[in-house]
Amino acid sequence: MPESEQDKQTDFMIEKIKERPVNKKKLLRRTIITVTMAVIFGLVACLTFLILEPTINKWLYPEEKPKKVAFVEETEEMLPKDMVVEETEPSLEETVESVILEEEQIQKILSNISLNTENYIQLHQVMADYASSLTRSMVTVTGVVSDTDWFNNVYESKGQASGAIILNNGRELLILVDRSVIKQAEKITVTFFNGQQAEAVERQHEAATGLSVLAVSIANISETTMKEVQVAPLGSSNTSGMAGTPVVAMGSPMGVSNSMNYGMLTASSNSYLTDGNYRVLITDMYGSLNASGMLFNLKGDIIGVISAGKAGTELKNIVTAVGITELKPIITKISNGSEVAHLGISGMDVTEEANTNWKIPYGAFVKEVVMDSPAMLAGIQKGDVIVAINDAEIIVFGELTSAIMKKSAGDTIKLTVQRQVQETYKEMEFEITLGVSQ
Repeated sequence: MPESEQDKQTDFMIEKIKERPVNKKKLLRRTIITVTMAVIFGLVACLTFLILEPTINKWLYPEEKPKKVAFVEETEEMLPKDMVVEETEPSLEETVESVILEEEQIQKILSNISLNTENYIQLHQVMADYASSLTRSMVTVTGVVSDTDWFNNVYESKGQASGAIILNNGRELLILVDRSVIKQAEKITVTFFNGQQAEAVERQHEAATGLSVLAVSIANISETTMKEVQVAPLGSSNTSGMAGTPVVAMGSPMGVSNSMNYGMLTASSNSYLTDGNYRVLITDMYGSLNASGMLFNLKGDIIGVISAGKAGTELKNIVTAVGITELKPIITKISNGSEVAHLGISGMDVTEEANTNWKIPYGAFVKEVVMDSPAMLAGIQKGDVIVAINDAEIIVFGELTSAIMKKSAGDTIKLTVQRQVQETYKEMEFEITLGVSQ
């Protein structure tokens, strides 16, 4: 092989292959694209998980819905003496003799009893112990509202009212309270008798009575507190001859949280509120204009919701309460989160005297019509007498309110009305779409 060709071959074999230079801009661009895509993928995955997780969780672990709340509504009260069926009526002589004998026995027993200051102390101690047991059913509700002053400094204002635990549905404790302190609240806190606090949410409210039902999750309450708190049963205020019945006022009857007082019922009166008439229980207890809480009987039952100003200005410092019997339908509805249908009238029964002397037909007499209410917009006027709803006869005002309570906001009803025209009454019909009690 010629030397020149051999040299060329040798040169070829020792030739170096250089690496292709790295394009740093292109590599950086690819890295950025890869990282961006990874971030986007991660965000999409997280968002998808957040959206689907509750649905998947509910599908895998279905949560039982709380049972529908139902407080027993009362019918006309039957007195104990009416429940006893006697086979033979005793003669007048036998009755008088029996009464005299009983009085003699009572007097004989009392003559052998000597009361002293120790007995008085024991009596008050018994009442104090009973009131102390009721505190387990009571809570203090605090509503927090944020605001700004003239210098744009943010501050918080707090309002407090006393409420009662009325139901444990297994998931939540439901609390009945006056809504005034939480109406504009941004945060609601419930303080139990032992000092533990928990956040609450409003389940629903009713404007005319000013009542609200709050829900507190049991998961946010300690086991110790759950073992100690008690549910206060809703009793009855539909009792004849309640005057003289001993009662206990719990909550804030004196205007101070965790205060109490006890006395007796002295009278009852009617309170004419929008779409309902309620019995007001009047006590002999002196209280505060800012009183709140519950009125209990000696069986541990709530018989009234303390509310100042419902019995007139002359009794402004006397503890009064709205009877629980008339409130039960409303409490039942708002405990289930349902809105209370609103007609927008206040009224009363037509008495026998009014029917006889002034020929006013029996029915629900309209005393006032709320401005811009469904009733007013439909044409109902003051002085009208509602005699039927959806062709069902109305004899007293309570029948109308009971019928409205069974309806929902947005339902359309037909009211048959008797309206006075000169010296006679003319029948008219109105179709009304019920609103919401705000």
